[in-house]
Amino acid sequence: MKKVIKIILIPFLFLITACSTDPVQEDLLQYVNEDMTTAFELEAKAVSAYDSVSGLNYTDDWTMYDTIQTTVIPNYNEFIKELNRVKVETDEVREIHEIYIKGADIQYNAFVKILTALETQDITLVEEANAMLEEARTLIREYMNELDKLAKEHEVEWDETTVSESL
Repeated sequence: MKKVIKIILIPFLFLITACSTDPVQEDLLQYVNEDMTTAFELEAKAVSAYDSVSGLNYTDDWTMYDTIQTTVIPNYNEFIKELNRVKVETDEVREIHEIYIKGADIQYNAFVKILTALETQDITLVEEANAMLEEARTLIREYMNELDKLAKEHEVEWDETTVSESL
């Protein structure tokens, strides 16, 4: 998940490989380089905080609960608000953006479910939340793949230096 998140959260830079008046190309450049920068930063804060208390970094339920309640959920909530504020001009970019919103909503609800699971000590809720996180990861990968595919179709290339430095 960390690698996928790092790819998403990097401040993408594009190089235009052909001069044109392609509205999708222009929309992609605006979307990634400007419209999504705040959203990427908010998601990075939330996911980084979650990663700091989960998996191999897990220490105890209270630390996880406190971090999710005070950092993860507030930042992720702002991230979702920011995603919903983004206005794209073309249907092609909008369709891809909607995939991201769907994945983000599922991930947010998974974080909330983890909080409830910690409050109630319900392992079933933890399992449900983990399944939701996996579903969200799948959608986020789909978002990245579709964004990359659309960029190639409209002759927009990732700045490989920026991508490599961020991984």
